[in-house]
Parts: sequence; structure tokens; C-alpha cells
Amino acid sequence: MLKGMPPENAGWSLVVPVKTLVAAKTRLTEAAGPHRAALAVAIACDTVEAALECGLVSRVVVVTGDPVAAGALSGVGARVVGDPEAGLNAALRRGAREALRLAPGEAVGALQADLPALRPAELARVLAAAAEFDQSFLPDAAEIGTTFYGVRPGREFTPGFGGRSRERHLGRGAKELCLAGVDSVRRDVDTPDDLRAALALGTGPRTAEVARLIVGA
Repeated sequence: MLKGMPPENAGWSLVVPVKTLVAAKTRLTEAAGPHRAALAVAIACDTVEAALECGLVSRVVVVTGDPVAAGALSGVGARVVGDPEAGLNAALRRGAREALRLAPGEAVGALQADLPALRPAELARVLAAAAEFDQSFLPDAAEIGTTFYGVRPGREFTPGFGGRSRERHLGRGAKELCLAGVDSVRRDVDTPDDLRAALALGTGPRTAEVARLIVGA
């Protein structure tokens, strides 16, 4: 087997946390106006659908307490579990427990829900690289946060998302994945500039449709 290539039966369960819509994408409020909630759902659905199209992904477990988001994400193929409402990392751990219940022998990864330009082939490159390490992460485009964190089968899942999570994951001994050509996996969307950058990469259809309704997007 070539270095960097996972075994044929390798599979990943990905956990995607989705905020309640009242709290989602608040930094886009001014730009998105009345379309903010619809944009948040569209971004999450495009992210999950692209992840499920990746050949190394067996399932996506979405953790959310929002019934509207839950229905939409279930509709694109995610398994949805309730949010324990104890913070982002607690939500991720809740999703990981469900993933391990469903597939105890698979690797588990956390993926941010705001990657509307996600390309399945680029995600596959990230997951193949992550399979080389006990725990690893991919920094966001700003080199401050994290868009992906993953562990090999049997390893403890200890995500450290929030704020300066790149620094936090490094401090916990996770391997930083330094990969070229995976821009779509690093381009999370929090601000109008982020949205414009994602649109320039080419987003999924739901995000593109809502973005057309937003002046200046």
C-alpha cells in the first residue's frame, strides 16, 4: 500500500455540528437580512451533501437542536441527533458517540458545517492524509481556526474547536495537515467576505440560490 493511501475498507464517520438558526451566522445578519436563516440551512445542506459524496465517507452525523435544520439535513442523507446544549465540543462528542455506536471500527472526524464550496475529491485528500495519524486537523483559510479534526479508529476523540482552535489542537498534539489544493475544505463562511470567497470557488446549489437574493454577495 502506498503511503498516504488508506486501506480499501477504510471509512470515516463525520460529525457536523449545526447551531440553532436563531444563533447561526450572526455575522452575516447585515448582509443577509431576512435570508440569514435560509442561508445557514443552505450552507449546511451543501456541506453535508458534498461530504456524503466523498468516497471515504460512510456517514454524516449532524448534531443540532433546531427542528428546521434537522429536517433539511435529514433530507440530504444525514443522521441527525439532538444537541446536548453544552457547547460546540460537547455536541461533537455526542455525535462521535453515535457514530461509534453505528460503526465502532471506523475513523471519526469533525467537520464544520459552513463549507459550502466543499469538493468531495478535496475532502478525500484530507481524509487520506488524516488516516496516517492518530489525531490530526486542518486549519481554516485564516490559519486561526479549524475546519476538520479527526482520529483513527480506537483513538480518543477530543476536539478543541472554538476561537483559536488551530493553536489549541497543536497544543494537544494533533498533527496539522499541510496540504495544497484543498481550498474548499478550508473555506468556512462567517462573514460577507468569506461568503464572497466561497462563491468565487463555486458553492453548492442551495447556497448559490440564496446568495443571489443577498445584495452584494
